[in-house]
Amino acid sequence: MKQILNRLIQQEQLSKTEAKQVLLQISNGEFSEVQIASFLTVFMMRSISVEELEGFRDALLELCIPVDFDGETVMDLCGTGGDGQNTFNVSTAASFVTAAMDVKVAKHGNYGVSSVSGSSNVLEAMGVKFSNDQGFLDKCLDKANIAILHAPLFHPAMKNVAPIRKSLALKTFFNMLGPMVNPALPERQLVGVYDLELLRKYHYLYQKTNKNYCILHDLNHYDEISLTAKTKCVTNSKELVLSAEDFGVLPVSKEEIYGGETVKKAADIFYQILNGKGTDAQNNVVCANAATAVATAKSVSLSEAFVEAKTVLKGGKALEILNQLKTISQS
Repeated sequence: MKQILNRLIQQEQLSKTEAKQVLLQISNGEFSEVQIASFLTVFMMRSISVEELEGFRDALLELCIPVDFDGETVMDLCGTGGDGQNTFNVSTAASFVTAAMDVKVAKHGNYGVSSVSGSSNVLEAMGVKFSNDQGFLDKCLDKANIAILHAPLFHPAMKNVAPIRKSLALKTFFNMLGPMVNPALPERQLVGVYDLELLRKYHYLYQKTNKNYCILHDLNHYDEISLTAKTKCVTNSKELVLSAEDFGVLPVSKEEIYGGETVKKAADIFYQILNGKGTDAQNNVVCANAATAVATAKSVSLSEAFVEAKTVLKGGKALEILNQLKTISQS
């Protein structure tokens, strides 16, 4: 590690092979916590290269516990986090709306590290069980149209890094990797990233895959469609800029989508939205993200998908999905 750190401090970059090897060594417990923290810190001080990102991704996918839904086409809605905005759990709520719109979802998530509440914090507060048992996950996908993939259960090799990330409480390159290392290898993805540079790097790597994808960055520095500003999006076939007007709604303010200072508050907001008691701003943001996911997964226009998402949310179908998941968790 000393040699690697010296090179990185001299502004050298790692090759894809070197980046993969370092992460494999970290997972094997070959380095101290101080060395790992130093390694993470370097990448907070300079941009990660595409080759480094690709190498880190390949290492985590090689080490993960795989999930096989036996030919089912699944979708993930996941953001990198690390945007510092502390919104409510938009992609998590949007995942349930998307599942209620007949798109099977394999939701990859974790506890919050650089934010108050990650998707796992909220879902755990809702009574949802986390498991890496394939039979349990199959049942969730079959009965509720959504399976929750709690990252630590599928990436056990990263146990050496988790406490360091928690202590740092800052975004690291692991934030960048989250959406890329879903163990179900979803064929469809809606990915939110925290800056435009990372959007370009994601797009470069995703072009090498056979995924249907939409990678987005909100120009108010959100890793999701916030409707507070325009959102830059790149897909398999096009680049576009979305605004509130594209969904037929008014822009919202940052204050209207704030997620609170505690997990309990974030969970309360999440439940209120699925229970049909969210504010117009909250509902519109959730449905804008769900609509973009569905338009990525199906041959449907964004405006049509948004109208359907609003109907599904107001009609309680997303809440039914949550309740089904809770029932399976308790059985």
